[in-house]
Parts: sequence; structure tokens; C-alpha cells
Amino acid sequence: MKILIALTYYRPHTSGLTIYVERLARALADRGHTVTVLTSRYDRSLPREEHLHGVNVIRAPVAFRVSKGVIMPTIGLIATKLVRAHDVLSLHLPQFDASGIALRGRLMKKPAVLTYHSDLTLPPGLFNRLADKAVHVSNIVAARLSDTLVSYTQDFATHSPFLSRYLDKVRVIPPPIHVHTPVQAEIDAFRARWNPDGLRVIGMATRLAAEKGVEYLLSALPRVREVFPNIRVLFAGQHQAVLGEEAYARRLAPLIEREGDRWTFLGVLDQVHIASFFSNLDVLVVPSINSTETFGLVQVEAMMLGTPSIASDLPGVRQPVRMTGMGEVVPVRDGAALAEAIIRVLHDRERYLRLRADIEALFSTERTAERYEQVFEELLAALGHHSVNAPAQRSLVDD
Repeated sequence: MKILIALTYYRPHTSGLTIYVERLARALADRGHTVTVLTSRYDRSLPREEHLHGVNVIRAPVAFRVSKGVIMPTIGLIATKLVRAHDVLSLHLPQFDASGIALRGRLMKKPAVLTYHSDLTLPPGLFNRLADKAVHVSNIVAARLSDTLVSYTQDFATHSPFLSRYLDKVRVIPPPIHVHTPVQAEIDAFRARWNPDGLRVIGMATRLAAEKGVEYLLSALPRVREVFPNIRVLFAGQHQAVLGEEAYARRLAPLIEREGDRWTFLGVLDQVHIASFFSNLDVLVVPSINSTETFGLVQVEAMMLGTPSIASDLPGVRQPVRMTGMGEVVPVRDGAALAEAIIRVLHDRERYLRLRADIEALFSTERTAERYEQVFEELLAALGHHSVNAPAQRSLVDD
């Protein structure tokens, strides 16, 4: 089967969406399919085409940016060639260009599966409000033209103002989860570097972005330290030059500086180090504040390595804790409630632990790829097509 995956940002950009799509693309390629990712060349130092881990990556040139979005004048020409050359389309929202790609799929009778990862929330301002409306209209067009919509959980689909319009087309597919299993030497080396004095550790694994609710953890820390004085925070993920989040970073800077050496930014970690990070935490917190967060892949990764999670009571985001019992759910934008939940977990951490096998029975990258493959096969069969595996295609951009 030839599968075309389209999204705005792909690797090396780091976000929950890009990690999800990279895992899916690689798993489908490992299962024998020809997989092409159409994305933006958001950084001009990136090649226009390359082959990464069995996946063909084609990047459309970016003319300019609109807040977190990119404008790619030639993506229509590139998409026309690629849609014609593939059997099925896998589109990932939020993405302004998805509607045009879905239209090409409809005209060429190529089934389109649209995965809705989250809402898009742009910073305040008239121009951004107009851009937000344009993306919303594009999303609606893409949904109507797509054959199937994918949601991580039924919880999010039911509560989403967008997905709830199309529940008859929604298929629930749990997200792909993969985490390295660290050896003790890796865990010990991480601790020696980042927590040599053996303090209790609260972790966050995300970008420093407004929707992540970092300020609510900051507001919770004084209360937590009344009970557990020896607490530090380790923050894994991009924290500098986060696209569109400069003002947010400036606003939080004084609060973070006040924490001194009790707050440490680790930067973006590779698979080995992120696994050691999770293994060294007493608790992970996911205090997200809006529907730009729909699940929180890091929660399950941490759980697989024995770390409980505390998550906001948002549709989808609360599901890893509810499904596993491995943590607490707290009200949104409530630093006081977050503090008490952290205290409860630290007081009786063993009560929240579950076997890794129980977590893996619910989530895995292989399981996710199988479910997508099943949807693709069903849609092709409905059109009377038989999917076949094929060798990787030559360049389709410069024909």
C-alpha cells in the first residue's frame, strides 16, 4: 500500500503531533508499506527531500509565516503529484492545507483518513483571529471531504466542538506509544547529573507554551514545599525560542528564576535520556489548560517506566489516568488542587503504581499502526481496490 501522510511540521520539529506521526509513519513502513510524508520546509537548512527511517519525506518551501502557521505557495502542485501516486491519504489536523489535499483525494478517488490531534489556539490579535477562522473553515472542509476521522479517545471526540459534528465518521484509535527501557546504569548516570542530592522530583515533559499551564505548577510549588521541602522540578523539552511563545516565556521568566536551582531545564532529550528522565521522577504533571492538548503521550510513557501522572480534567487528557488508575486528575487552571494532588501522590506513591504489562496491553505503536492499516484496507475495499505493497517511489517533486 502506498500511503501519503500530510502535516504542517515533521521531524526534526518536536511536538506531540510530530512524535505521533513519526511513530506511525515508521511503523507503517516497517509493516511493508511505502510511506511518504508531505510537510513544510519550515527551516531552510532542511533538505527538500530525504529518506528517514524507511520513510520518504518531502518538504514544501515556506514563503512566510502566519503566527504558528506557514504559507507554502507550491504545496498544491506537490500534493497533486503525490496524491495521484498514492493509494490512501492520512491527514493530520491542525493543518491549513488539509482541505486542499482532501479535495484532491476526493477528485482522484483516493480515500482520506483525517486524524484530529487538537484545536488550534493562536495568540490574541485581530490578524490571528482571522487566521484562526480561516483554519477552522479549512478543517470543516477537510472533515467533510475525508472518509474517516480518527480521535485518540471517545472522550475527546464526544466533547470536541469540531469532532462531535462528525461522530458517525469517527474511529477511535489509541495513540502510538513507544519508550526505551533504560538499564540501571543509564538511570543512575542521569540521577548523578541532574539530581545528585537525591531530592524528590516533579517532572514536566513538553514545550514551554501557554497551553501547557506551566504557571499552575509554579503556583503549586510553595504549598508542596510546606509538606515536602526537598523538591525540585526537572523540565524536559524545548524551552527557548518556542515558535509563537516568546511573550509567554518572558512572563514566566521571573517566576522560574525565583526557583533558582530547584528548577532545571533539560532541553530536548533523545529516547535514551527521556526514558532515564521518566525513571527518575516521583511524579509527572500535565497541567494543560485547553483543548490544544488532547491526550498527553508523555503520561503513558512515564507510566510504562513506573511514574504516576497528574493531569488536568480535560477531555482526552484525563484518559490515561482514568484508564490505568496510575495518578490523579485535577481541575483545570487550579494550582491549589494540583498542589494537593502532588502531595497525595508523594505521600502514597506505591498506591498509584501498575505493572508495565498492564499499560502496554492498552497502548503500543504496533497496535496503532494495525488499526490505521485496517481502516485503510476497509476504505480501499469499499472502492473496489486491492492494496498492494510496492517499492519506494522515485522523486515526485521534480518530475
